[in-house]
Amino acid sequence: MKIFKTEYILCFGLLFTLACTQDFEEINTNPTAPNQVEPSLLLRQVLWNSAEEMSYEGFVAGNLLGQYFTAIDFNLFDRHSLTEPQFGGNPWPVLYRNLRDNEILLQLALENPTQAVYEGPARILKAYLAATLTDIYGDVPYSEALQGRAGITRPSYDQQAEIYLGQNGILENLQQAKSAIKAYSGAQQLQGDIIYNGDLEGWLRLANSLLIKYSIRIAQKQSPNSLLQSLFEEDDFIQSNTQNASFDFSAGQPNNFRMANLRTGDFNLFVMSETAADILQELEDPRISVFFRPAENLNGNYQGLLNGPDASNLSISVADYSLTGSIFREETERLDGTYMSAWETYFFLAEAAQKGWIEADAKALYEQAVNLAFDYWGAALPSTYLSNGPAAFKENDQAALEQILTQKWIANIINGYEGWVEYRRTGYPKLKTISASLNANLIPVRMPYPTDEAALNTSHFEQAASSTNNNSINFPVWWDQN
Repeated sequence: MKIFKTEYILCFGLLFTLACTQDFEEINTNPTAPNQVEPSLLLRQVLWNSAEEMSYEGFVAGNLLGQYFTAIDFNLFDRHSLTEPQFGGNPWPVLYRNLRDNEILLQLALENPTQAVYEGPARILKAYLAATLTDIYGDVPYSEALQGRAGITRPSYDQQAEIYLGQNGILENLQQAKSAIKAYSGAQQLQGDIIYNGDLEGWLRLANSLLIKYSIRIAQKQSPNSLLQSLFEEDDFIQSNTQNASFDFSAGQPNNFRMANLRTGDFNLFVMSETAADILQELEDPRISVFFRPAENLNGNYQGLLNGPDASNLSISVADYSLTGSIFREETERLDGTYMSAWETYFFLAEAAQKGWIEADAKALYEQAVNLAFDYWGAALPSTYLSNGPAAFKENDQAALEQILTQKWIANIINGYEGWVEYRRTGYPKLKTISASLNANLIPVRMPYPTDEAALNTSHFEQAASSTNNNSINFPVWWDQN
Protein backbone atom coordinates (compact mmCIF):
# COMPACT_ATOMS: atom_id res chain seq x y z
CA MET A 1 0.00 0.00 0.00
CA LYS A 2 1.46 3.34 -0.99
CA ILE A 3 0.70 6.61 0.72
CA PHE A 4 1.24 9.84 -1.17
CA LYS A 5 1.80 12.99 0.84
CA THR A 6 1.96 16.23 -1.12
CA GLU A 7 2.19 19.66 0.41
CA TYR A 8 1.49 22.74 -1.60
CA ILE A 9 2.52 26.06 -0.04
CA LEU A 10 1.74 28.99 -2.28
CA CYS A 11 3.24 32.35 -1.47
CA PHE A 12 2.13 35.24 -3.60
CA GLY A 13 4.06 38.46 -4.11
CA LEU A 14 2.14 41.73 -4.01
CA LEU A 15 3.37 43.88 -6.93
CA PHE A 16 6.85 42.28 -6.75
CA THR A 17 8.00 43.26 -3.28
CA LEU A 18 6.34 40.88 -0.76
CA ALA A 19 7.98 37.54 0.10
CA CYS A 20 6.73 34.42 1.89
CA THR A 21 6.79 34.92 5.64
CA GLN A 22 8.61 32.54 7.96
CA ASP A 23 5.50 32.52 10.13
CA PHE A 24 3.19 31.35 7.35
CA GLU A 25 2.00 28.20 9.19
CA GLU A 26 1.38 30.08 12.44
CA ILE A 27 -0.49 32.88 10.71
CA ASN A 28 -2.66 30.45 8.74
CA THR A 29 -3.61 28.22 11.67
CA ASN A 30 -7.02 28.80 13.19
CA PRO A 31 -6.36 28.99 16.94
CA THR A 32 -9.96 28.00 17.76
CA ALA A 33 -10.20 25.01 15.43
CA PRO A 34 -9.36 21.48 16.68
CA ASN A 35 -6.09 20.09 15.32
CA GLN A 36 -6.69 16.56 16.53
CA VAL A 37 -9.67 14.28 15.90
CA GLU A 38 -11.78 13.25 18.88
CA PRO A 39 -11.16 9.60 19.86
CA SER A 40 -14.90 9.03 20.23
CA LEU A 41 -15.45 10.00 16.60
CA LEU A 42 -12.69 7.68 15.43
CA LEU A 43 -14.07 4.76 17.44
CA ARG A 44 -17.58 5.31 16.11
CA GLN A 45 -16.30 5.62 12.55
CA VAL A 46 -14.23 2.43 12.68
CA LEU A 47 -17.01 0.41 14.30
CA TRP A 48 -19.70 1.54 11.89
CA ASN A 49 -17.68 1.61 8.68
CA SER A 50 -15.84 -1.68 9.00
CA ALA A 51 -18.93 -3.70 9.93
CA GLU A 52 -21.19 -1.95 7.41
CA GLU A 53 -18.76 -2.31 4.53
CA MET A 54 -17.85 -5.91 5.33
CA SER A 55 -21.55 -6.84 5.66
CA TYR A 56 -22.04 -5.44 2.17
CA GLU A 57 -18.91 -7.26 0.95
CA GLY A 58 -20.26 -10.39 2.59
CA PHE A 59 -23.53 -10.11 0.70
CA VAL A 60 -22.17 -9.38 -2.80
CA ALA A 61 -18.86 -11.31 -2.71
CA GLY A 62 -18.34 -13.43 0.40
CA ASN A 63 -21.68 -15.14 -0.14
CA LEU A 64 -20.65 -16.10 -3.67
CA LEU A 65 -17.38 -17.65 -2.49
CA GLY A 66 -19.17 -19.37 0.40
CA GLN A 67 -21.94 -20.58 -1.96
CA TYR A 68 -24.88 -19.02 -0.14
CA PHE A 69 -25.92 -16.91 -3.17
CA THR A 70 -25.46 -17.21 -6.91
CA ALA A 71 -25.06 -14.22 -9.22
CA ILE A 72 -27.20 -14.58 -12.34
CA ASP A 73 -25.69 -11.89 -14.55
CA PHE A 74 -22.28 -11.66 -16.23
CA ASN A 75 -20.50 -11.82 -12.87
CA LEU A 76 -17.02 -13.20 -13.44
CA PHE A 77 -16.31 -13.11 -9.69
CA ASP A 78 -18.88 -15.87 -9.14
CA ARG A 79 -17.05 -17.86 -11.79
CA HIS A 80 -13.88 -17.41 -9.68
CA SER A 81 -12.09 -14.81 -11.72
CA LEU A 82 -11.43 -12.91 -8.50
CA THR A 83 -9.46 -10.04 -10.01
CA GLU A 84 -12.66 -8.86 -11.71
CA PRO A 85 -15.04 -7.90 -8.91
CA GLN A 86 -18.35 -6.36 -9.94
CA PHE A 87 -20.48 -5.11 -7.04
CA GLY A 88 -17.84 -6.04 -4.46
CA GLY A 89 -14.94 -8.39 -3.92
CA ASN A 90 -12.23 -5.91 -2.94
CA PRO A 91 -12.07 -5.73 0.86
CA TRP A 92 -8.41 -4.61 0.84
CA PRO A 93 -9.07 -0.82 0.90
CA VAL A 94 -11.94 -1.23 3.38
CA LEU A 95 -9.76 -3.05 5.89
CA TYR A 96 -6.69 -0.86 5.46
CA ARG A 97 -8.71 2.35 5.74
CA ASN A 98 -10.18 1.17 9.04
CA LEU A 99 -6.84 -0.16 10.26
CA ARG A 100 -5.41 3.31 9.56
CA ASP A 101 -8.15 5.12 11.50
CA ASN A 102 -7.92 2.61 14.32
CA GLU A 103 -4.13 3.05 14.50
CA ILE A 104 -4.64 6.80 14.98
CA LEU A 105 -7.06 5.96 17.80
CA LEU A 106 -4.58 3.57 19.41
CA GLN A 107 -1.74 6.09 19.26
CA LEU A 108 -3.93 8.78 20.84
CA ALA A 109 -4.70 6.38 23.67
CA LEU A 110 -1.03 5.47 24.19
CA GLU A 111 0.26 9.04 24.02
CA ASN A 112 -2.38 10.77 26.13
CA PRO A 113 -3.17 9.31 29.59
CA THR A 114 -6.56 11.04 29.59
CA GLN A 115 -7.55 8.89 26.58
CA ALA A 116 -6.21 5.61 27.96
CA VAL A 117 -9.72 4.13 28.07
CA TYR A 118 -9.53 3.69 24.30
CA GLU A 119 -6.44 1.47 24.33
CA GLY A 120 -8.23 -1.82 25.00
CA PRO A 121 -10.95 -1.42 22.36
CA ALA A 122 -8.43 -0.12 19.80
CA ARG A 123 -6.16 -3.14 20.31
CA ILE A 124 -9.13 -5.50 19.98
CA LEU A 125 -10.19 -3.83 16.75
CA LYS A 126 -6.64 -3.95 15.43
CA ALA A 127 -6.53 -7.69 16.08
CA TYR A 128 -9.95 -8.22 14.49
CA LEU A 129 -9.23 -6.18 11.36
CA ALA A 130 -5.76 -7.68 10.91
CA ALA A 131 -7.14 -11.21 11.25
CA THR A 132 -9.88 -10.50 8.73
CA LEU A 133 -7.31 -9.13 6.29
CA THR A 134 -4.72 -11.87 6.60
CA ASP A 135 -7.28 -14.69 6.59
CA ILE A 136 -8.55 -13.43 3.23
CA TYR A 137 -5.19 -12.68 1.56
CA GLY A 138 -2.44 -14.46 3.52
CA ASP A 139 0.82 -12.47 3.87
CA VAL A 140 0.05 -8.73 3.86
CA PRO A 141 1.71 -5.44 4.84
CA TYR A 142 1.38 -5.16 8.61
CA SER A 143 4.38 -4.08 10.72
CA GLU A 144 5.39 -1.38 8.20
CA ALA A 145 1.87 -0.54 7.07
CA LEU A 146 0.29 2.81 8.00
CA GLN A 147 3.74 4.33 8.59
CA GLY A 148 3.53 7.11 6.01
CA ARG A 149 4.48 9.78 8.54
CA ALA A 150 7.64 7.84 9.26
CA GLY A 151 8.46 7.86 5.57
CA ILE A 152 7.47 4.26 4.82
CA THR A 153 5.31 4.48 1.72
CA ARG A 154 6.05 1.04 0.30
CA PRO A 155 5.60 -1.39 3.20
CA SER A 156 6.94 -4.92 3.11
CA TYR A 157 4.63 -7.92 3.45
CA ASP A 158 4.63 -9.76 6.78
CA GLN A 159 4.23 -13.51 6.94
CA GLN A 160 0.87 -14.61 8.29
CA ALA A 161 2.52 -16.56 11.10
CA GLU A 162 4.12 -13.34 12.38
CA ILE A 163 0.88 -11.40 12.03
CA TYR A 164 -0.81 -13.95 14.28
CA LEU A 165 1.97 -14.93 16.66
CA GLY A 166 4.63 -12.23 16.49
CA GLN A 167 5.25 -9.09 18.50
CA ASN A 168 2.28 -6.73 18.21
CA GLY A 169 0.43 -9.53 16.45
CA ILE A 170 -3.19 -10.61 16.69
CA LEU A 171 -2.97 -12.79 19.80
CA GLU A 172 -0.64 -10.39 21.61
CA ASN A 173 -2.89 -7.40 20.93
CA LEU A 174 -5.87 -9.26 22.36
CA GLN A 175 -3.96 -10.16 25.52
CA GLN A 176 -2.63 -6.61 25.87
CA ALA A 177 -6.15 -5.29 25.36
CA LYS A 178 -7.40 -7.40 28.25
CA SER A 179 -4.60 -6.14 30.47
CA ALA A 180 -5.26 -2.51 29.52
CA ILE A 181 -8.99 -2.80 30.23
CA LYS A 182 -8.47 -4.51 33.59
CA ALA A 183 -5.84 -1.94 34.61
CA TYR A 184 -7.87 1.12 33.62
CA SER A 185 -9.03 3.17 36.60
CA GLY A 186 -9.47 6.62 35.04
CA ALA A 187 -12.56 8.79 35.10
CA GLN A 188 -12.86 9.15 31.32
CA GLN A 189 -15.75 7.12 29.91
CA LEU A 190 -15.50 5.22 26.63
CA GLN A 191 -17.49 7.28 24.15
CA GLY A 192 -18.42 6.60 20.53
CA ASP A 193 -18.98 2.93 21.36
CA ILE A 194 -21.95 1.84 19.24
CA ILE A 195 -21.69 -1.84 20.19
CA TYR A 196 -21.34 -1.81 23.99
CA ASN A 197 -22.28 1.75 24.90
CA GLY A 198 -19.05 2.23 26.85
CA ASP A 199 -19.24 -1.02 28.85
CA LEU A 200 -15.64 -2.24 29.16
CA GLU A 201 -16.81 -5.62 30.45
CA GLY A 202 -18.41 -6.19 27.06
CA TRP A 203 -15.07 -5.50 25.38
CA LEU A 204 -13.38 -8.01 27.71
CA ARG A 205 -15.88 -10.68 26.67
CA LEU A 206 -15.26 -9.80 23.02
CA ALA A 207 -11.48 -10.17 23.47
CA ASN A 208 -11.95 -13.62 24.99
CA SER A 209 -14.34 -14.77 22.25
CA LEU A 210 -11.87 -13.61 19.62
CA LEU A 211 -9.04 -15.43 21.39
CA ILE A 212 -11.16 -18.60 21.23
CA LYS A 213 -11.85 -18.04 17.53
CA TYR A 214 -8.33 -17.21 16.42
CA SER A 215 -6.58 -19.86 18.49
CA ILE A 216 -8.81 -22.47 16.82
CA ARG A 217 -8.26 -20.94 13.39
CA ILE A 218 -4.50 -21.50 13.65
CA ALA A 219 -4.79 -24.80 15.55
CA GLN A 220 -3.13 -26.73 12.71
CA LYS A 221 0.00 -24.67 13.35
CA GLN A 222 -0.12 -24.13 17.12
CA SER A 223 -1.94 -26.26 19.67
CA PRO A 224 -4.77 -24.26 21.29
CA ASN A 225 -5.42 -26.64 24.21
CA SER A 226 -4.05 -24.74 27.21
CA LEU A 227 -5.34 -21.33 26.09
CA LEU A 228 -8.78 -22.67 25.19
CA GLN A 229 -9.18 -24.57 28.45
CA SER A 230 -8.27 -21.51 30.51
CA LEU A 231 -10.65 -19.29 28.52
CA PHE A 232 -13.45 -21.84 28.85
CA GLU A 233 -12.92 -22.16 32.61
CA GLU A 234 -12.66 -18.38 32.99
CA ASP A 235 -16.22 -18.28 31.60
CA ASP A 236 -15.99 -14.64 30.53
CA PHE A 237 -16.76 -14.78 26.82
CA ILE A 238 -19.84 -13.75 24.82
CA GLN A 239 -22.62 -16.07 26.00
CA SER A 240 -25.93 -14.48 24.95
CA ASN A 241 -27.18 -12.50 21.99
CA THR A 242 -27.58 -9.48 24.25
CA GLN A 243 -23.79 -9.56 24.67
CA ASN A 244 -22.99 -9.76 20.93
CA ALA A 245 -20.48 -7.30 19.51
CA SER A 246 -22.95 -5.86 17.01
CA PHE A 247 -25.12 -2.89 16.14
CA ASP A 248 -28.57 -2.68 14.57
CA PHE A 249 -29.13 -1.51 11.05
CA SER A 250 -32.11 0.82 10.71
CA ALA A 251 -35.25 0.55 8.58
CA GLY A 252 -34.36 3.59 6.48
CA GLN A 253 -31.43 5.76 5.47
CA PRO A 254 -28.78 6.63 6.42
CA ASN A 255 -28.16 3.63 8.66
CA ASN A 256 -29.93 0.84 6.82
CA PHE A 257 -28.18 -2.07 5.14
CA ARG A 258 -26.69 -0.86 1.89
CA MET A 259 -28.44 -3.42 -0.34
CA ALA A 260 -31.74 -1.69 0.46
CA ASN A 261 -30.54 1.32 -1.50
CA LEU A 262 -29.71 -0.54 -4.71
CA ARG A 263 -32.01 -0.58 -7.70
CA THR A 264 -34.42 -3.51 -7.65
CA GLY A 265 -32.78 -4.96 -10.74
CA ASP A 266 -29.34 -4.97 -9.10
CA PHE A 267 -30.67 -6.49 -5.87
CA ASN A 268 -32.43 -9.24 -7.84
CA LEU A 269 -29.20 -10.38 -9.44
CA PHE A 270 -28.55 -12.51 -6.32
CA VAL A 271 -30.51 -15.74 -5.88
CA MET A 272 -30.22 -18.76 -3.60
CA SER A 273 -27.34 -21.04 -4.49
CA GLU A 274 -27.88 -24.72 -5.09
CA THR A 275 -25.53 -25.44 -2.18
CA ALA A 276 -27.65 -23.42 0.26
CA ALA A 277 -30.87 -24.92 -1.10
CA ASP A 278 -29.62 -28.49 -0.63
CA ILE A 279 -28.34 -27.89 2.92
CA LEU A 280 -31.34 -25.94 4.22
CA GLN A 281 -33.92 -28.25 2.65
CA GLU A 282 -32.18 -31.41 3.82
CA LEU A 283 -32.20 -30.04 7.37
CA GLU A 284 -35.82 -28.91 7.02
CA ASP A 285 -34.50 -25.61 8.30
CA PRO A 286 -37.09 -22.82 8.71
CA ARG A 287 -34.41 -20.17 8.35
CA ILE A 288 -34.74 -20.69 4.62
CA SER A 289 -37.72 -18.28 4.77
CA VAL A 290 -35.57 -15.66 6.52
CA PHE A 291 -32.71 -15.82 4.05
CA PHE A 292 -34.71 -16.40 0.84
CA ARG A 293 -38.11 -16.03 -0.83
CA PRO A 294 -40.07 -18.76 -2.60
CA ALA A 295 -39.51 -18.77 -6.35
CA GLU A 296 -42.26 -16.84 -8.09
CA ASN A 297 -42.97 -19.59 -10.63
CA LEU A 298 -42.84 -22.52 -8.18
CA ASN A 299 -46.00 -22.15 -6.07
CA GLY A 300 -44.29 -21.31 -2.79
CA ASN A 301 -41.34 -23.66 -3.21
CA TYR A 302 -37.66 -22.73 -3.01
CA GLN A 303 -35.16 -23.25 -5.79
CA GLY A 304 -31.40 -22.68 -5.92
CA LEU A 305 -29.03 -22.23 -8.85
CA LEU A 306 -25.54 -23.70 -9.11
CA ASN A 307 -22.86 -21.05 -8.61
CA GLY A 308 -20.85 -19.61 -11.47
CA PRO A 309 -23.27 -19.74 -14.39
CA ASP A 310 -22.09 -18.48 -17.76
CA ALA A 311 -24.91 -16.03 -18.47
CA SER A 312 -23.96 -15.84 -22.15
CA ASN A 313 -24.82 -19.53 -22.63
CA LEU A 314 -27.84 -19.84 -20.32
CA SER A 315 -31.36 -18.50 -20.33
CA ILE A 316 -32.04 -17.65 -16.68
CA SER A 317 -35.40 -16.36 -15.47
CA VAL A 318 -35.37 -14.74 -12.03
CA ALA A 319 -38.87 -16.04 -11.42
CA ASP A 320 -37.58 -19.63 -11.47
CA TYR A 321 -35.24 -19.12 -8.49
CA SER A 322 -35.44 -17.94 -4.90
CA LEU A 323 -34.43 -14.33 -4.41
CA THR A 324 -32.72 -13.21 -1.22
CA GLY A 325 -34.95 -12.47 1.76
CA SER A 326 -36.73 -9.28 2.79
CA ILE A 327 -34.37 -8.94 5.78
CA PHE A 328 -31.69 -7.77 3.34
CA ARG A 329 -33.83 -5.09 1.66
CA GLU A 330 -37.31 -4.21 2.96
CA GLU A 331 -36.71 -5.07 6.64
CA THR A 332 -33.09 -4.21 7.31
CA GLU A 333 -33.92 -3.16 10.88
CA ARG A 334 -33.90 -6.92 11.57
CA LEU A 335 -30.28 -7.13 10.43
CA ASP A 336 -27.13 -6.57 12.51
CA GLY A 337 -23.61 -5.52 11.69
CA THR A 338 -21.76 -8.13 13.75
CA TYR A 339 -18.15 -8.50 14.83
CA MET A 340 -18.56 -11.52 17.08
CA SER A 341 -21.57 -13.32 18.49
CA ALA A 342 -22.56 -15.82 21.14
CA TRP A 343 -23.56 -18.45 18.58
CA GLU A 344 -20.20 -18.19 16.78
CA THR A 345 -18.36 -18.52 20.10
CA TYR A 346 -20.34 -21.61 21.09
CA PHE A 347 -19.84 -23.28 17.71
CA PHE A 348 -16.08 -22.82 18.12
CA LEU A 349 -16.28 -24.24 21.64
CA ALA A 350 -18.36 -27.20 20.42
CA GLU A 351 -15.69 -27.95 17.83
CA ALA A 352 -12.99 -27.66 20.51
CA ALA A 353 -14.86 -30.07 22.77
CA GLN A 354 -15.46 -32.56 19.96
CA LYS A 355 -11.74 -32.51 19.09
CA GLY A 356 -10.69 -32.88 22.74
CA TRP A 357 -9.14 -29.43 23.02
CA ILE A 358 -11.32 -28.59 26.03
CA GLU A 359 -13.03 -30.79 28.60
CA ALA A 360 -16.69 -30.09 27.88
CA ASP A 361 -19.87 -31.61 26.45
CA ALA A 362 -19.75 -31.03 22.68
CA LYS A 363 -23.44 -31.92 22.27
CA ALA A 364 -24.56 -29.36 24.86
CA LEU A 365 -22.36 -26.65 23.35
CA TYR A 366 -23.63 -27.47 19.84
CA GLU A 367 -27.27 -27.28 20.92
CA GLN A 368 -26.66 -24.01 22.75
CA ALA A 369 -25.05 -22.59 19.61
CA VAL A 370 -27.96 -23.66 17.39
CA ASN A 371 -30.50 -22.14 19.78
CA LEU A 372 -28.56 -18.87 19.82
CA ALA A 373 -28.23 -18.86 16.02
CA PHE A 374 -31.97 -19.30 15.50
CA ASP A 375 -32.67 -16.52 17.99
CA TYR A 376 -30.12 -14.24 16.30
CA TRP A 377 -31.85 -14.62 12.95
CA GLY A 378 -35.33 -14.26 14.43
CA ALA A 379 -36.48 -17.77 13.53
CA ALA A 380 -38.43 -20.18 15.75
CA LEU A 381 -36.55 -23.39 16.51
CA PRO A 382 -38.80 -26.39 15.76
CA SER A 383 -39.29 -28.64 18.78
CA THR A 384 -37.89 -31.67 16.93
CA TYR A 385 -35.01 -29.91 15.19
CA LEU A 386 -32.39 -30.98 17.74
CA SER A 387 -34.10 -34.11 19.06
CA ASN A 388 -35.02 -36.38 16.16
CA GLY A 389 -34.65 -34.20 13.08
CA PRO A 390 -31.73 -34.19 10.63
CA ALA A 391 -29.86 -31.68 12.82
CA ALA A 392 -29.94 -33.89 15.93
CA PHE A 393 -26.39 -34.31 17.24
CA LYS A 394 -24.56 -37.38 15.95
CA GLU A 395 -22.07 -39.19 18.15
CA ASN A 396 -19.71 -40.14 15.32
CA ASP A 397 -16.73 -37.76 15.51
CA GLN A 398 -16.59 -36.72 11.87
CA ALA A 399 -20.36 -36.53 11.48
CA ALA A 400 -20.59 -34.38 14.61
CA LEU A 401 -17.88 -32.04 13.34
CA GLU A 402 -19.66 -31.71 10.00
CA GLN A 403 -22.88 -30.82 11.84
CA ILE A 404 -21.18 -28.21 14.01
CA LEU A 405 -19.39 -26.57 11.10
CA THR A 406 -22.38 -26.69 8.75
CA GLN A 407 -24.63 -25.05 11.32
CA LYS A 408 -22.02 -22.33 11.84
CA TRP A 409 -21.83 -21.87 8.06
CA ILE A 410 -25.60 -21.35 7.89
CA ALA A 411 -25.59 -18.66 10.57
CA ASN A 412 -22.60 -16.86 9.04
CA ILE A 413 -24.57 -15.67 5.99
CA ILE A 414 -23.39 -12.13 4.98
CA ASN A 415 -20.90 -12.14 7.87
CA GLY A 416 -18.04 -10.92 5.72
CA TYR A 417 -16.12 -13.82 4.22
CA GLU A 418 -16.43 -16.06 7.29
CA GLY A 419 -18.34 -18.93 5.68
CA TRP A 420 -15.72 -19.23 2.96
CA VAL A 421 -12.78 -18.84 5.38
CA GLU A 422 -14.13 -21.58 7.65
CA TYR A 423 -14.75 -23.86 4.68
CA ARG A 424 -11.09 -23.41 3.71
CA ARG A 425 -10.02 -24.31 7.24
CA THR A 426 -12.30 -27.31 7.76
CA GLY A 427 -13.67 -28.52 4.42
CA TYR A 428 -17.25 -28.10 5.68
CA PRO A 429 -19.85 -27.81 4.45
CA LYS A 430 -18.96 -29.56 1.24
CA LEU A 431 -19.16 -26.92 -1.47
CA LYS A 432 -19.91 -27.75 -5.10
CA THR A 433 -17.88 -27.52 -8.28
CA ILE A 434 -19.32 -24.44 -9.92
CA SER A 435 -21.10 -24.28 -13.26
CA ALA A 436 -18.63 -22.47 -15.55
CA SER A 437 -15.40 -22.15 -13.61
CA LEU A 438 -12.67 -19.80 -14.74
CA ASN A 439 -10.34 -21.41 -12.19
CA ALA A 440 -9.98 -24.98 -13.47
CA ASN A 441 -12.91 -26.17 -11.32
CA LEU A 442 -11.00 -25.35 -8.13
CA ILE A 443 -12.55 -23.45 -5.21
CA PRO A 444 -10.26 -20.51 -4.38
CA VAL A 445 -8.38 -20.66 -1.07
CA ARG A 446 -7.31 -17.01 -0.89
CA MET A 447 -8.13 -13.69 -2.51
CA PRO A 448 -5.53 -12.26 -4.91
CA TYR A 449 -3.67 -9.10 -3.99
CA PRO A 450 -5.35 -6.14 -5.71
CA THR A 451 -3.85 -4.90 -8.97
CA ASP A 452 -3.08 -1.50 -7.41
CA GLU A 453 -0.37 -3.11 -5.33
CA ALA A 454 1.58 -4.07 -8.45
CA ALA A 455 1.80 -0.39 -9.42
CA LEU A 456 2.08 1.28 -6.01
CA ASN A 457 4.22 -1.18 -4.05
CA THR A 458 5.96 -2.97 -6.88
CA SER A 459 9.00 -4.66 -5.36
CA HIS A 460 7.22 -5.94 -2.26
CA PHE A 461 4.20 -6.99 -4.29
CA GLU A 462 6.40 -8.97 -6.67
CA GLN A 463 8.07 -10.73 -3.74
CA ALA A 464 4.70 -11.59 -2.17
CA ALA A 465 3.31 -12.70 -5.52
CA SER A 466 6.27 -15.00 -6.15
CA SER A 467 5.78 -16.67 -2.75
CA THR A 468 2.13 -17.38 -3.61
CA ASN A 469 2.75 -18.98 -7.00
CA ASN A 470 2.29 -15.73 -8.92
CA ASN A 471 -0.48 -14.42 -6.67
CA SER A 472 -2.50 -17.58 -7.20
CA ILE A 473 -5.94 -17.89 -5.63
CA ASN A 474 -5.20 -21.61 -5.24
CA PHE A 475 -2.17 -21.12 -2.98
CA PRO A 476 -3.22 -21.79 0.65
CA VAL A 477 -2.54 -19.35 3.47
CA TRP A 478 -0.18 -20.34 6.31
CA TRP A 479 -2.75 -21.81 8.70
CA ASP A 480 -4.21 -23.88 5.82
CA GLN A 481 -0.92 -25.53 4.85
CA ASN A 482 -0.24 -29.13 5.94
